[in-house]
Amino acid sequence: MDLKEEIIKLKKELDVTLVAHFYQRDEVFELADITGDSLELAKKVMLTDSKFVVFCGVGFMGESVKVMSPQKRVLMPKIACCAMARMIDEGYFEQNLKKINEAGIPNENILPITYINSSAAVKAKVGQMGGMVCTSSNAYKIIEKGLESGKKIFFVPDRCLGQNFAKSLNLKSAVVGDGSDLKEADIICYNGFCSVHQQFTADDIDFYREKFPDILIAVHPECDPSVCDKADFVGSTSQLITFIKGLDENQKVAVGTEFNMVNRLRTKNTYILSSTKPECPTMNETTLEDVYKTLKSIKDDNISKENEIFVSDETAKWAKVALERMFEV
Repeated sequence: MDLKEEIIKLKKELDVTLVAHFYQRDEVFELADITGDSLELAKKVMLTDSKFVVFCGVGFMGESVKVMSPQKRVLMPKIACCAMARMIDEGYFEQNLKKINEAGIPNENILPITYINSSAAVKAKVGQMGGMVCTSSNAYKIIEKGLESGKKIFFVPDRCLGQNFAKSLNLKSAVVGDGSDLKEADIICYNGFCSVHQQFTADDIDFYREKFPDILIAVHPECDPSVCDKADFVGSTSQLITFIKGLDENQKVAVGTEFNMVNRLRTKNTYILSSTKPECPTMNETTLEDVYKTLKSIKDDNISKENEIFVSDETAKWAKVALERMFEV
C-alpha cells in the first residue's frame, strides 16, 4: 500500500484539514494543507470550514487549536509531548508563585506571561491572573505591554526566552530557584528549557567562524543567552525562515534550531550549528502510517479518544482569555 497516495485520497473524500508544524518529518510536512509554527497554525485553522482537523505536532499545539476553534474535532496522529511544556503544570505554577511570594512579592504585584509552549491548563492559570500568552515572534511587544502594569513579569516556562528578551530590553532577569534575588528582577523566569535548543553552544559559533570567517549565525531565542549574545540574528521560527531565504545564495549561514526545518530551507551554504543532529524527538514521532490511520478512523467512524483533543469548558474559557489578550496587543 502506498501510504502517501492513500492519504491524498482520504483527504479528498473527508471533511478534514491536515495541518503540520515546521518541525515535522518531510514526508508528513509535504502532505499538509496548512503548515507553519504553533500559533500561526491555530490562527489559520480558525479560517477553515472543515469539521475535522488532523494536527501533526505536539500536544499543546493541538490544545491551542481546540481552544480557538472549539466547534472543530481536533485529532492528532500522535499526541506527542513537548518536553518544555511538560516541565510546568498547574501545581508547579503554584509552587513557583509561592516561592516568589516568599521573596516578598505578593500576587497583586505579579503579571504572568506564558510562552505558547505550555498546556491549556497553564494558559488558563495565566488568564485567571490577568496575564497573557506570547510567542517567540511577539514576546517583545507582549512583555513591554505587560510592564506597563507596573508589575513584575513572571515568565513561564522557558527561562532562556525570558532571559534573552530581558537582556534585549535592558531589563533585569532572575530564575526561580537559582539563588538570584527575585526582588531585583523585572522579569522572573520559570526554570524550563527546550532540550533541542540547549544543544547549541558558544563554542559551536566559534568553530564555524574560525572555519568560515564570513559566515552568519542565526539562532532561535530558545537558545542559551551565551549563544544568542554571539549570534548575528536571533528570531522565531518564521523570522528565521524569512531571514535565511532573504540571504544571497552565496552567503554561508549556520542555523541554531530544529534540524528538519533547517534541512529544507536552502540547498547550499546552510549549516546546522551543532556537532550532533538537533532533531526534536517528539515532533518526529508522527509517521505517515499514523496520519493514514487517523484519517481512516474518520472515514470508518471509529475515532479513538486517545487521538482526540479535549479541553474542559473552564480551562478553555480562561486559556482563550489569555490568548485573546495577546491578540489585542
